[in-house]
Amino acid sequence: MARWCYRHRLVVLLLWVGALFGLGFAATTAGTDYANVFSLPNTDSKRAYDQMEKAFPDSAGDTDTVVWKVADGSVRDAAVRSRIQPVLDEIAGMKGVGQVAGPYQGERGAAQISRDGTIAYAQITFAEQANAVPKELVQDVVDTAQGAERAGLQVELGGQAIQRVQEPPTGLAEMVGILAAALVLFLAFGSLFAMLLPIGIAVFGVGTGLFSTQLLSHTTDIPDLAPLLATLIGLGVGIDYALFIVTRHRRGLLRGLESEESAVVALNTSGRAVLFAGGTVCIALAGMLVTNLRFLDGVVIGTSLTVVFSVLAATTLLPALLGLLGTRVLSRRQRRELAERGPEPERASGAAARWSMSVQRRPRTIAVLALAVMAVLALPVLSLHLGATDQGNDDGTTTTRQAYDLLAEGFGPGFNGPLQVVVTGGDTDALAKSIGGTPGVAAVAALPPANGVTVIQVVPTTSPQSVKTDDLIDTLRDRVIPDAGASAHVGGVTAVSKDFATITGDRLPWFIATIIGLGFLLLLIAFRSLVVPLTAALMNLIAAAASFGVLVAVFQWGWGLELLGLGKEGPINAFLPVIMLSLLFGLSMDYQVFLVSRMHEEWVHTKDNARAVRVGLAETGRVINSAALIMVCVFLAFVLSGDAGAAMAGVGLAAAVALDAFILRTALVPAAMHLLGNSNWWLPAALDKRLPHLAVEPAEEPSGDAAPVRGGASAVHGFVRDAEGEAVDGAVLTLLSKGGRQLDRVTSLADGSYIVSVPAPGTYLLSATARSYGTRAHHVVVTDEPLVHDVELVQGEVDADAVN
Repeated sequence: MARWCYRHRLVVLLLWVGALFGLGFAATTAGTDYANVFSLPNTDSKRAYDQMEKAFPDSAGDTDTVVWKVADGSVRDAAVRSRIQPVLDEIAGMKGVGQVAGPYQGERGAAQISRDGTIAYAQITFAEQANAVPKELVQDVVDTAQGAERAGLQVELGGQAIQRVQEPPTGLAEMVGILAAALVLFLAFGSLFAMLLPIGIAVFGVGTGLFSTQLLSHTTDIPDLAPLLATLIGLGVGIDYALFIVTRHRRGLLRGLESEESAVVALNTSGRAVLFAGGTVCIALAGMLVTNLRFLDGVVIGTSLTVVFSVLAATTLLPALLGLLGTRVLSRRQRRELAERGPEPERASGAAARWSMSVQRRPRTIAVLALAVMAVLALPVLSLHLGATDQGNDDGTTTTRQAYDLLAEGFGPGFNGPLQVVVTGGDTDALAKSIGGTPGVAAVAALPPANGVTVIQVVPTTSPQSVKTDDLIDTLRDRVIPDAGASAHVGGVTAVSKDFATITGDRLPWFIATIIGLGFLLLLIAFRSLVVPLTAALMNLIAAAASFGVLVAVFQWGWGLELLGLGKEGPINAFLPVIMLSLLFGLSMDYQVFLVSRMHEEWVHTKDNARAVRVGLAETGRVINSAALIMVCVFLAFVLSGDAGAAMAGVGLAAAVALDAFILRTALVPAAMHLLGNSNWWLPAALDKRLPHLAVEPAEEPSGDAAPVRGGASAVHGFVRDAEGEAVDGAVLTLLSKGGRQLDRVTSLADGSYIVSVPAPGTYLLSATARSYGTRAHHVVVTDEPLVHDVELVQGEVDADAVN
């Protein structure tokens, strides 16, 4: 497939451009039809909502609030009233505004003035829900209301519709993330074209995915959160997948391969890993379905579709673009050196190779240090409090946050999240009196009944996000309502948030078990090992605990919130664990696949665990760290999105990816694999026979690495001795092709002699290893005649060349 795409590059490019613009035109023409379907079946708050919908079917529009405060005097003063009332009348006359209920309208309006008379509010009911209200109308309302301000009179506005006009421009977070990723790619590659390739693949993948999701929103319920999360994950995986393939292609060019062959090898190795990794991400995302929360179904559709298109772009469009660019994916310096000096030797060098050697020498120390760091970061997770953020968590400079604070100051902290006790039977007055005498209740007001339903508004003494408010809800449901003998349900936004957090917490263990189990099965089949998938599952749990510890410290405890400009501390959004764990497990599995697939490839060739782990880490460590740095940049950019949920997910995922890549995959995983030794690759024979074969690495094929110049087979022979010149008995010698394919494998005799057969003249790698000795590997050039090559092994020493 890679070869076909490379040779028909213009056709492939035109097909992708046509798909992107075609889907874009169709999606733009059709518009959006996102539906925030939020249903919690079999919960008390859902039953309360159903009863209210029957009794008050016309209260469908979004209700926002205008709040004002005077520095001196009272809001009842004629000077204040003459300034505010005309503004409220003007707003009421705007097209799209249903009604305005102000504090200067009779006895009922008087309740909208604080006891000290310094704060008052008016309620604006729009004709549509918040997402459907035109932004132009909302901005007119904000400008008109704040136009009444003067010295000593503060006017602020709150509500969902108002919050929408405060958000930064759409696409700002995406642009900042792409620019940061471009900078990292340019520093890594040193080539403008190589930098643009992963960015272009991500844009095509995310673009086609988002347009497809927008079209699907007309046929199924997809929340407006889905495209934001799809962009978040799509940019990350799209850039990363292309980065892995481009890195492998550049390595092939530097080794002297023709551009087409290099692209084919890159797609047939890293491309296979990309397909497998994309599948694991989609499976992890599909794990959200086991929670049975309907609004997440649309999130699964949007994010999975974007990942699928990103994988397709990386495996079809990318080889076509590689064909168009040829050797220009290399920097000018690399192209010049390639022309002057010829191909580079196959050896891993630099910081990644040195680090892989350090991990092999001190696996216990590195494992203990890595575990200690992760344990410390995971400690805050013990105080995790799931709930819902509201406008009280907005930045202190926003009008919504200031309106929230003014209402709390004038009417109590519970005023921003009143409870609604929906009564369908029993003595309503007795119930209202009983609720009023309950500790934690600030005010109670029974509204006029409608269609046999009475709503009792209950204002708690504590804020909507307080644990004490949750306790009050439990008290009303478990004791107060049953003792009064009434048939009633506790609803309202605060009660819905509490029920959602409870359901999420109850189903989280099943969800985690599902995605870990599916990931375990995939890795078991791919790497034919029990220990590798067990290690991956444990590392995923450690990464999840540490990343949620960071989230709790930042968003719940408030560490660094002001520095990030993210408002006030509060609970962790109840939906975040499900979404974030899906993304985290998928991305963690990506890095595990890329790391272990290279180790597994080396293990299959040499059966030397220490060498396999060292080579795998040396050759993939740098690219995994670069990919992680790009993801961190993309995720942190979503702090600028203006959406509290997206900002929380961005910070959490950035922390998770950084910890996973820089500590787990490059330190703890290889250290653990060194300690476990050959048992890493153990699989019972009976299980091996029953498992299907799903190879991440390509099948072994005859290679042109050792194509004969002339003549036929030859041999390499000699003696294996230690530093004192003593024969080493039982040393394992392995002959490999340039591409890493094992050609012959023998064991030295008692006198240290050995002989390996060579298929044809050419350059090969000869590796020698023995118990209690280090590993030595050297390139050998074989002609028509047998080559004599003696090997010296030194105890505890590992040849730097051996990483190849």
